Amino acid sequence: MAYKRPHFVREESWRYKRVKESWRSPRGKTSRVRRSKDGWPAVVKIGYARPKDERGRHPSGLVEVMVWRPQDLTGLDSKTQAVRIAHTVGENKRIQILDQAKKASIRVLNPGVKKEAVPAVAPEAAEAAPEIEVVEPTVEEAVEKPAAPTEEPEKETETPKTETAKEPAKKERKRKGKSGKKKEDKK
Repeated sequence: MAYKRPHFVREESWRYKRVKESWRSPRGKTSRVRRSKDGWPAVVKIGYARPKDERGRHPSGLVEVMVWRPQDLTGLDSKTQAVRIAHTVGENKRIQILDQAKKASIRVLNPGVKKEAVPAVAPEAAEAAPEIEVVEPTVEEAVEKPAAPTEEPEKETETPKTETAKEPAKKERKRKGKSGKKKEDKK
């Protein structure tokens, strides 16, 4: 992990939109990439491989462990392992996993909480809370009360546009047919 290996891209991917960057081995007879010419991208070779004990690790050097529930965190070593929460885990269970991982000082690679933790309300506490009564006005009350006039800031008087005179002419032109004569409206 001490050196950075090159970014392997498919030949001519920078030239054509239809050719994606994902690596494909060059097979052409005259391919400059296959022949490893100077100035062209590197070819994937066994020499670029990481040491065997480092392969498959997170860039931080920790081994990734998938977690689906809070019980999966038991028995993990925080010095050598990191946790990745599965994408199918919901928000509430994700919050439980994050709390337990924080207590055990385990690193979570994708914490991604979208909402704050909602504490579970006990049934006794729900009954003790006073209910708020919502009163909606009836139709008669809404009609009887006149709406309060809203004060609008004074608008500058606009000069009449000359385009208004052109609008009726446009309508007349639309009624004309191919011959240029006015058509009578059918009633």
